[in-house]
Amino acid sequence: MRTTFELADVVRFFGAELADKTELTPLQLKVLGKIVVCRTAALGGHEEACENCGIVRYSYNSCGDRHCPKCQAAKQAFWIDDLVRATLPVKHYHLVFTVPHHLNAICLHNQRRYYDLLFAAVWNTLRSFGYSHFGVETGAVAVIHSWGQNLSLHPHIHCLVPAAGYALDGKWKNIDHSGTYLYPVHQLSSAFKGKFLDSLKRALRKQNELSLFNNQIQQAYQTKWVVYCEPSLANAEHVIKYLGQYTHRVAITNQRILNIAGGKVTFIAKDYRDRAVKKPVTLGGVEFLRRFTLHILPRRFVKIRRFGIYNHTVKRHLELQFVPQVKPGIDTLIKKQQPTETNVERFARLTGINPCLCPVCKTGRMVTIRELPRIRSPARGCFYKPTACS
Repeated sequence: MRTTFELADVVRFFGAELADKTELTPLQLKVLGKIVVCRTAALGGHEEACENCGIVRYSYNSCGDRHCPKCQAAKQAFWIDDLVRATLPVKHYHLVFTVPHHLNAICLHNQRRYYDLLFAAVWNTLRSFGYSHFGVETGAVAVIHSWGQNLSLHPHIHCLVPAAGYALDGKWKNIDHSGTYLYPVHQLSSAFKGKFLDSLKRALRKQNELSLFNNQIQQAYQTKWVVYCEPSLANAEHVIKYLGQYTHRVAITNQRILNIAGGKVTFIAKDYRDRAVKKPVTLGGVEFLRRFTLHILPRRFVKIRRFGIYNHTVKRHLELQFVPQVKPGIDTLIKKQQPTETNVERFARLTGINPCLCPVCKTGRMVTIRELPRIRSPARGCFYKPTACS
């Protein structure tokens, strides 16, 4: 359902001005261009009619970009469903690793390298704690986010961590205990801080760039780092669905945008200094869009990663440990767990929304009458529109 104001509207109103004032990368221009034409005639689509009541509907194609707030619902639902099927039947914890803002300049200097090092430091920390506290090789499903509630740069990683692993003798071991948290968060914070800053300094020194950011690194050493650990929530499926809220989330959703007027954008943001109360925040339209472009990930960058026992290769072996009666192999197990269904049927099952059902009579099926061709336009022109609100 279309909201009153959308991110695409912000791009139309302020995209050209941002491009004039800021040197946008080709990737940023491409993403903004995709967002503004998503589900419009520019991408083509199809004309549909209801078999029952005859109502005609025009459906336009999605851009499919991972930064577009309109294109994530199906991907998110399918990802959660896949992970629920493949998750081991043990207790899981949700951990969040954060980085102080002093390092933001280093992040912007080379985002791909910075985020890769961040993933590596998170997993090395979790892996070492698994061995030191419980003597097991554990695992994690990790998702990176780069934004805060006001669209500022705030890189952090959400992790789904099982309370189980492989012991040194090769046997499976549950590491659940009566405590609220899986690991001591203060120790996690200190270990993560040391591992990440050490790897960051090594990478900068290798490129002869350490002198450029030495002050920022020293400030980060003097700052207290924070790792959040949520208490385990019911069963594994519950935790996965909770984490699933974060997996395909983009920096700003259309539902959070309240108004576009007077050259400014007003949106809802949680104020974590005031018990996470939702409050309206107003930014200049160009500044709002500039902050959004900070969170466009590098091309082909993998934002969801699996480590340890949740690495795809290791997990195939572990699933057989839990279902020993399946002798032909993991493929047989997967086929038994995943009944054949189309993407439309699967989306309807997961969300309760059937896109093929007539929105008027609610009983008829929408049938495609004809295809609508794409309308090609210049990349810059697609997000420029004169407006009285600027």
